[in-house]
Amino acid sequence: MRLAAKTAIVTGGASGFGEGIAQVFHEQGANVVIADLNGEGAVGVAKELGERALGLQCDVTILDDLKSVVAQSISQFGRVDIVVNNAGWSHKNQPMLEVSEAEFDKVFEINVKSIYQMSKAVIPHMRENKNGVIINIGSTAGKRPRPGLSWYNATKGAVNLLSKSMAVELAPDNIRVNCIAPVIGATALLETFMGEKDTPEARAKFMAGIPLGRFSTPRDIANAALYFASDEADFITGVVMEVDGGRCI
Repeated sequence: MRLAAKTAIVTGGASGFGEGIAQVFHEQGANVVIADLNGEGAVGVAKELGERALGLQCDVTILDDLKSVVAQSISQFGRVDIVVNNAGWSHKNQPMLEVSEAEFDKVFEINVKSIYQMSKAVIPHMRENKNGVIINIGSTAGKRPRPGLSWYNATKGAVNLLSKSMAVELAPDNIRVNCIAPVIGATALLETFMGEKDTPEARAKFMAGIPLGRFSTPRDIANAALYFASDEADFITGVVMEVDGGRCI
């Protein structure tokens, strides 16, 4: 059990990559808190996992919501060791000037400001414990951007770089910060990223840029997160790991 006796919060954990991370962390012995805007979904995932799991409704852009998640995690499990900032959003794949201001604000609020808010909620606790792991879910979009997703790409570029900056600043507190940059996966946002219906032809077009010839899966991302969260990575910080089948080569 690589995460035995550790407690992890996974935002956006009710589906997709977040659900996959929650499942793998739980399999490896962690207490897992699934925090999601879809509270019913979060509770459902927690029930499927069984003991050592807690599902909570949470808006990751609201500081009080995240403070409540951290407080309830500590109350239930004693401490918080790991946070995975997985919650994310995207505007539709379209020309950059066709994205509305409301859509622009939403994607930055969820993808970037949420990390700011979670940092304010959980870092004081990690500093008290003189230990912690933060894993941010960035994207290959922040390293090799595709056209049509300019503002989303910008948020993930911010997450990728922010993770390095956080790692440097928090290293004296023994808080490690790393980032995972997945390539496109078959999640609920797939059609948003593609900007068209999910068809075999559309998938083939996007897979053509991935040397290993497939999309990422929740298990791919979860395995990378497990490594970063485990003691095996206790000298690893400030890394942006591409989990992309070679997309960024």
